[in-house]
Order: sequence, then structure tokens, then C-alpha cells
Amino acid sequence: MSEPTPVHHLQASPLAHLPTWLRRPIGKASDISTVQQIIKQRQIHTICEEGRCPNRGECYAQKTATFLLMGPVCTRSCAFCQVDKGHAPMPLDPQEPQKVAEAVNLLGLRYVVLTSVARDDLPDQGAGWFVTVMTAIRQANPHTQIEVLTPDFWGGLGGAESQSQRIATVVKAAPACYNHNVETVRRLQNPVRRGAKYERSLQVLQKVKDLDPTVATKSGLMLGHGETEAEILETLRDLRQVGCDRLTLGQYMRPSLEHLPVQKYWTPEEFDDLGRAAREMGFSHVRSAPLVRSSYHAGEQG
Repeated sequence: MSEPTPVHHLQASPLAHLPTWLRRPIGKASDISTVQQIIKQRQIHTICEEGRCPNRGECYAQKTATFLLMGPVCTRSCAFCQVDKGHAPMPLDPQEPQKVAEAVNLLGLRYVVLTSVARDDLPDQGAGWFVTVMTAIRQANPHTQIEVLTPDFWGGLGGAESQSQRIATVVKAAPACYNHNVETVRRLQNPVRRGAKYERSLQVLQKVKDLDPTVATKSGLMLGHGETEAEILETLRDLRQVGCDRLTLGQYMRPSLEHLPVQKYWTPEEFDDLGRAAREMGFSHVRSAPLVRSSYHAGEQG
């Protein structure tokens, strides 16, 4: 078992070469163009583009996308994330719910994922906006299932009680799955997830189950920040302790020199081993591979 990377070494020089298993074809330009055109014409956003997801070519070829609600600017400053931050977010676009619903219809989606930037500037942190967009999608596409990938809805306003109310707002809208990522192990939360807390994220997932045990819950980690296998397995046990049903494990890939460097590239075989361990713990749906991301093949429940 390797020793954990000290937190103060997380700004060390990045690993020089990208392993071959992290290189993949971009995808057909025509497939990518079709989705990008639908999105850009409506001036809406996807995490596929804002987060520079390595799978966007594959997903666009299948005419799928994960919609990023409430603009492209986040009020947090996580050290791993490519999404824009550091300046004031835009006002909510009152047409966004209808624009997203139209895009879902044009793409023929039967399973859609809605995520968002953190909007600590909004009174309800954006919880009500999730519901507004879900309602618009269902009115135009009544057979489409909706998964949500939400922030922690904390924002320092109102404390745990207000956070619970915000989570309840989304749960009452009956998403097919409620996803909230812990992102990394307990020891590395502060340098990786600025403004978020490990226990708080576990509480989000626990609260969803307390409110409605029938709603599937999901979480994910990015590996490569210096965590050990033992720490990963501890995190998976913590997630199962709060009833988390589904899991994604993927490799962190440094978006730019301004972001945290990669401390380790976990091999496909190591991801396979972790995936087996997760299934043995009782996760019902596991995606564990270097290029897996939170919404990768989200509609496939096997």
C-alpha cells in the first residue's frame, strides 16, 4: 500500500506524460457539431463543454449531454474544476427552462442529467431552479427521466436547516436519481474542494434517503490527488453507510497549469479492482474506469 501524498505537496510538479489509456479519439465532427449547434443556438450550457469532459465526443455521437444550469460561472473555487469562477455570476435566464426542454426534445433524450454551478449568491442556492427546469422538461418530454447532480446547497446562509429545505425542494420533484459528489477522500477535501466539506456531502446523500428512500442516490470520486487505496475504500464504506446506491470512479486530469497537478494515474486494472470492491459493498450501479465521469452512461442502470 502506497503512503498518502502529504497535502502540502499537492502543488508539486505534474506528472509528465499522459498514459495511453487516457487518450481517446475526439469523435466525428458532424456528430459533435449537431449537439453544439442545438446548445449554442439556445445559449445554454453543458458541463461537457464547460468542464472539457474527455467523453464529450462519444456522448455527442449518441446525442446526449449533461446540462449545466444557472450560467457558466461558479461561486466556489474548487482547485480541480475547469468551470469559470472568480467573478460575479450572471443573472438567471428566465428562458433557460424552456430552452433546455427544447434541446432535450431535439436530441431525443430519454434520460437527461441536470447539474449546475454553485450559486451561493441566490437565496435558495438554486434549488428551486432545478425544479423549474425539471417541470419544463416534463411538460415537453413526459417520458424523459431526469437525474440531478446538485451542489451541497450550503452557501453559509441559514445553516443545516435551510440546506435541508433546499434538498427537500429537489427531492419532492421526484428525480430518477439524486447525485452529489464527494469528489475525493476525507483527508484531501480542503485542498481539492474549497468551500465544501466531506461530512456535509455525506449529509446531503443521507438527507435524500431520509426524505424519500425510493429515490436512488449516487456519488463519485476523482482519483489521482494523492489518495491511497485504503482511503478510497474507507470513502466507499462511508457512502454505503448513508445509503448511497450508485458510484462513479474516474481519473482526475489536470485542466490547466492553474489547477492541482495529478499525483498518480491509476491504471485500468486498479479501477477494475476498485469497481469489484464497490459492488461487493452493495453499490447497485458502478462505473469505474479512468475516463468515467459523473454522468457517463448515467441512463444505463446495469
